[in-house]
Amino acid sequence: MTKSMLERYREEREQVELGGGVKRTEKQHAQGKLTARERIAYLLDEGSFIELNAFVKHRCTNFGMESKQAPGEGVVTGYGTIDGRLIYVFAQDFTVFGGSLGEMHAKRIVNIQELAMKMGAPLIGLNDSGGARIQEGVDALSGYGEIFYNNTIASGVIPQISVIMGPCAGGAVYSPALTDFIFMVDRSSKMFITGPQVIKTVTGETVSAEELGGAMSHNEKSGVAHFIANSDEETLDQVKRLLSYLPSNHTEKPPCTDGFSINQFHPKLNEQMPENPNKPYDVKTIIETVADHDSFMEVQPYFAKNIVTGFVRIGGMVAGVVANQPKHLAGTLDIDASDKAARFIRFCDAFQIPLVTFIDVPGFLPGVQQEYGGIIRHGAKLLYAYSEATVPKISVIMRKAYGGSYVAMSSKSLGADLVLAWPNAEIAVMGPAGAANIIFRKEIEAADHPGTVRQEKVELYRETVANPYVAAQRGMVDDIIEPQYTRQRLISALDMLETKREKLPAKKHGNCPL
Repeated sequence: MTKSMLERYREEREQVELGGGVKRTEKQHAQGKLTARERIAYLLDEGSFIELNAFVKHRCTNFGMESKQAPGEGVVTGYGTIDGRLIYVFAQDFTVFGGSLGEMHAKRIVNIQELAMKMGAPLIGLNDSGGARIQEGVDALSGYGEIFYNNTIASGVIPQISVIMGPCAGGAVYSPALTDFIFMVDRSSKMFITGPQVIKTVTGETVSAEELGGAMSHNEKSGVAHFIANSDEETLDQVKRLLSYLPSNHTEKPPCTDGFSINQFHPKLNEQMPENPNKPYDVKTIIETVADHDSFMEVQPYFAKNIVTGFVRIGGMVAGVVANQPKHLAGTLDIDASDKAARFIRFCDAFQIPLVTFIDVPGFLPGVQQEYGGIIRHGAKLLYAYSEATVPKISVIMRKAYGGSYVAMSSKSLGADLVLAWPNAEIAVMGPAGAANIIFRKEIEAADHPGTVRQEKVELYRETVANPYVAAQRGMVDDIIEPQYTRQRLISALDMLETKREKLPAKKHGNCPL
């Protein structure tokens, strides 16, 4: 090989790795952002990244583009490892044409998507782009379409994670929306279909970019995003933590860790539940007590706070947790909670992650806006998700389990493999107070001391119907346990159900109530 050949190769490689050059890199740093290559280096194991298609170039000749260079086509793609596991990654390079997506930019991403599916490895997209490269017209739009198609085909096959680390607008937002999890960087990330200026022109509404599409807006209000962090580095650390709970693909099981005793029990759980059945408490305390130390990673902690979702390890085994949160809206199920839980359940089911459900639910949230918003349709998503799931399903009834909301929360009738109840559980069509007011209305009204009679009837209903022993007699509850032994029983159940095999009837696919 001649010296000139090597020199040309090194010059070409150096140009690609420089991206948009020193000044644009400095501007990126001045905004508190890492460059595309710095992000990949931080995310992957040291020295493991192998770049692919680095020398791809656009072929656009419109509007003077024939004389403009776009090193790497504004995106870095390749593979490497995280904790020794194969990972595919692309990172849009904002220093090159604002990370705008053109035909060849898209082809680099599509190539990585297809390799990830073939190899059965997770795909991580680091998004930082001004949108479609308008000079390329329909070629850029076609590129988006190919990416969206692959996102859809890969769904349920490999974990797909999107990290929004800058602007993401217009059609570009739909690729992240089709993936499993979206991370956003506070005060740096933006996601919206139409920006503030367009909205003001069309509707007259005035809103800032941060209010409209900032990280907290999508984590708290829209539910589009799942995680938020304060910096690029903190966000990428969260991504690595999430991956530690996930299998590489749908044929594998989540990674298991050793060293946890099955005999651990927690006497304080016996006193954790308030004596007053209407008093709120934080269900996260119970989850963290039952789980392995510091293993709870909550998903969407700011959205639909009346239900809690997240990943834990129990005895070293990974599980997805769904729990009613009495601290917010009394733990009722509403439109957002149903959507949040249903999608999380379907993810866990797709990737062989067992489900543990903690139940304390008084009902679906009543209200005109909930009904007009379609709570019937949205609540049905939760019913559908639990019914369709074939992974191990374990339920713990901690306190209230009333009406249709109890059925929706992974009841025995929806296919739960094991249902445990604490001694104070109330399982009934409705709460004892409401039921007594209906059943014994005339007696209460005719009584000399209505309050006393009402309380007597409430206790009668609770003793006759609303207790775990009646449900256990019917086989709807498999066992009634002391709260302090919940961890032990969950470890035992997860171990027992590890070899569960269940198949749904043959069909193309179901019709989930969207």
